[in-house]
Amino acid sequence: MMPYCAGKWFTATTGWWLSDSMKLPTKAYEFNHIFILDMLEEAGRITPEQRRHVEVYALQQRARLLKEMFGSAQAASEARYQISPLELLASFNLADHNEVPINEEYLARLLAKTAGLPFLRIDPLKLDSALITGTFSRPFATRNTILPLSRSDDGITLALENPFDQELKEHLTRLLGTNLHYVVAPKSDIIKSIAEVYGFKHSVQAAAKDQDFHDDAGQMVQNFEQLINLKQAEQIEANDKHIVNAVDFMLNYAYDQRASDIHIEPRRGDSQIRLRIDGVLHDTQKFPKSVHPAFVSRIKNMARLDIAEKRRPQDGRIKTKMGNRETELRVSTMPVAFGEKVVIRIFDPDVLVKGLPDLGFYPEELSTFNDWIQNPNGIILITGPTGSGKTTTLYTTLNHLSSPDINVITVEDPIEMVVDSFNQVAVQTKIGVTFAAALRTILRQDPDIIMIGEIRDKETAEMAIQAALTGHLVFSTLHTNDTAGAVSRLLELGIEPFLLKSTLRGIMAQRLLRKICPNCREEIFLSEDQAETLGLESSQPIKVSHGAGCSACRFTGFKGRISVFELMTISAPIQLLIKEGADARRIEETATNLGMRHLRDAAVQKLLDGETSFEEVIRVMGL
Repeated sequence: MMPYCAGKWFTATTGWWLSDSMKLPTKAYEFNHIFILDMLEEAGRITPEQRRHVEVYALQQRARLLKEMFGSAQAASEARYQISPLELLASFNLADHNEVPINEEYLARLLAKTAGLPFLRIDPLKLDSALITGTFSRPFATRNTILPLSRSDDGITLALENPFDQELKEHLTRLLGTNLHYVVAPKSDIIKSIAEVYGFKHSVQAAAKDQDFHDDAGQMVQNFEQLINLKQAEQIEANDKHIVNAVDFMLNYAYDQRASDIHIEPRRGDSQIRLRIDGVLHDTQKFPKSVHPAFVSRIKNMARLDIAEKRRPQDGRIKTKMGNRETELRVSTMPVAFGEKVVIRIFDPDVLVKGLPDLGFYPEELSTFNDWIQNPNGIILITGPTGSGKTTTLYTTLNHLSSPDINVITVEDPIEMVVDSFNQVAVQTKIGVTFAAALRTILRQDPDIIMIGEIRDKETAEMAIQAALTGHLVFSTLHTNDTAGAVSRLLELGIEPFLLKSTLRGIMAQRLLRKICPNCREEIFLSEDQAETLGLESSQPIKVSHGAGCSACRFTGFKGRISVFELMTISAPIQLLIKEGADARRIEETATNLGMRHLRDAAVQKLLDGETSFEEVIRVMGL
């Protein structure tokens, strides 16, 4: 019982005095917008005028929200969806006395503080689907807006929207027969997690029982790709084909989590789905091994691959459409010990085609790169390992240069993303369309700019040089660690040094570093050992930043990635070394003396600028 004095109740957990007029709700129907308004006004977060505005228009606003969500009052009634007080208040777009927006998270945090409970933004990657589906039915969880999060020896932790509903808490105690611990979470987080977990779990369980898998072919777009219209989680119906459901849930989930890759891996006893987010893999769902072949077949069907061929690797592509957003997917299958592994690479157009300044160049680097790409002819190489951002850089550059009076032709294996303003050729080795063969034909297609997905052999390298010598600007990639190594690699392929020095304009190596989350950024100082590791010397402590970890970044301290570059201009001294056949070390030393900034130094500069952390620099650069 809370202490009572002079017409007010004192909540020891928050240190607040609440007036008699603000009665804490003990039943679901008492948890309404009036209670939330009381709470905001008691805490001094809103003005009386703001309160009156909400009270006058609350009914009208509720009807508008239901119509936006379901299209009509009848559809809303059939869906039995209740607009929660937090959703209603958040829709008014109010701001508190500090001009902080009063959104759903703001209100949920205030509720948690009032109730003396922790607030939590649910991390979908850390949900225990077996615990969730084994504790409550989907209708019960949805109706009561409640989600099991974890189980320990001390009981079960549950996320709920209304921390004051004593009737619900008593019912849950009787139902589960164990200690219960509560956290407060936004309703939108809980409902979305319920839809994803129960939907995916139901689909794979039903698929395991149902062996009659007939895949929906989707809407065909020519013979090159299929456009698959994905349903959102709440639109997927129980009578849809189960395996189609499960794949749609997986793709929706991956898009929501900003994943760049999806790994579907068969194990000895089950199959595991992993997502790569900001360059790091995370385990997500597991499903029965019996469903794996059908799961893979559905994806192969979407990618127009041979479903019957399970012994050899295959590559394909999918274009998905959800609402007005289209996303390109590249699919790769490969036989492993316990079945076929599938990796889906996600190419979001909003990420893949940016503006040049958005790539992360420093001003002097952007100026140098611009000088390279304004050349009417020559070769520009982008180097780095898989996943270092080469494709993003190339597409962004081509998009920057593309115009109605420029003929841009690419030859790729496979085409990463279809862009209307490019003429794109897909390598098909089975019918003789190799990089080199395609380039021979491209040179008869009156190109201005040519992009070669990758230089892998001497023949392709020779054709690229031929294109550059005949007045074309050529872009390509090499899998080397640094800029000087690219020169050595081309010489090893058998390219004549005098041809190389005449055609190369610039070589750029790049890597991707995770960016510190802006929501939990903290300033710290490097230790002496850390500064020594990076080769930094200073009489004063060196201030840097790191991410403390928060719900917005899943407590990793990072959100998003940024590129770092090493640019080597093929100037006269470098040309002389190439002509002499000098090794990579001599070329690197000369380029450094001419002002080239190494990848390592660029990464350290990002650290000093507060954009990444010491640990991330060490991880990526291998220091």
